[in-house]
Amino acid sequence: MSKLQAALQLFDSYNQQDPRVLNNDGKSYPQEYFYALKLYDWIIKLDADASNELILASRCQHIGRWEIPRESYPEGRDAYLKWRKDLALHHAAVAGKLLMKAGYNDTDIERVVQIVLKKRIKVDTDVQTMENALCLVFLQYQYDDFRLKYENEPEKMINILYKSLLKMDAHGHHFALQLDYSAGGFRLVQQALVKMS
Repeated sequence: MSKLQAALQLFDSYNQQDPRVLNNDGKSYPQEYFYALKLYDWIIKLDADASNELILASRCQHIGRWEIPRESYPEGRDAYLKWRKDLALHHAAVAGKLLMKAGYNDTDIERVVQIVLKKRIKVDTDVQTMENALCLVFLQYQYDDFRLKYENEPEKMINILYKSLLKMDAHGHHFALQLDYSAGGFRLVQQALVKMS
């Protein structure tokens, strides 16, 4: 087994411990395991020549996310941002330990961690590809549920979409516009794109 295969297997085994269950196409998955697989799929679609470090980052981007629940922090934007920052550091730490176990050296681990922490977005090509993939996973698998949550607040949903689309580049937008949205969902995406122009 190659180092890459060993690391991916370690990441998958870890994410399969997620107690939260997600149902998709009649099958049940540990939630974070499902999203890691879909993030990986998008990375491959966005970059057929993706580096090993980017491929590794795709399968550990949100590793162990359930271990630091949002409910463990107070309400409010500042607490939310602190939670997000702490989560990112947790993902990076877990990924680093598993990469070391798979036989990767410090340089390779540092590069994967840079992508996981999304350092130098808009400058680092791999980090930008990761951001595109993350937004595409959201749009494809989470957006509709999110939209229903804000059904009576369309402007709020447009703003959420606007912030997501703003993180993407033209390559990411190209794929985002090809997704299979409901009529109402696509209308909000279009309005968010108009807000960007």
